[in-house]
Amino acid sequence: MIAVLYRYLMIIVACISLLVGLQVPNFVDQYQKRVDAHLREVSINLQPYQEIANKYFNGDMDKLIELHRNSEVKPFQEEGLAIAKMVARKLRFEADLAALQTSLPLKALHVLLHGDREMLDEAMGQYSYAVPLNQDALVFGACAALAVLLSIELLLALARLTFRKSFRSAPPVQTQ
Repeated sequence: MIAVLYRYLMIIVACISLLVGLQVPNFVDQYQKRVDAHLREVSINLQPYQEIANKYFNGDMDKLIELHRNSEVKPFQEEGLAIAKMVARKLRFEADLAALQTSLPLKALHVLLHGDREMLDEAMGQYSYAVPLNQDALVFGACAALAVLLSIELLLALARLTFRKSFRSAPPVQTQ
């Protein structure tokens, strides 16, 4: 009876792992689209300042930012900080998007380990669950299910081995 329950439990775990694994390529895709959209937005917002920098400073945004920061007028100083933040944001998105120009497993690893916190929060908050039946999703889902099942089997085997060793090494109980 326990063997039957164990088999059913493993089937349930495999199904859940497969469904979770199927979501990874979809999430990575939504994350990448979000980063791209934010990059486009910040680039459009910076365009007028870039044109000014092109006209007066040979395209050097840092010189334009310094001019604003060194101004005697407080609003221009604050504008310099705002421009600097936009430039930093653009650079951050460009680096993130460049890191995502690779294979799906490496993209997923990048999003997991180095994903932009703001973009991750947005992607999670507005994530639309789907069960894509494309090759990437199926391979990722199958690998996730296999990894989880093998991990469970390995942990159970280690537990059995540990239990047997501790049971054998225990001194025999004396009865009187």
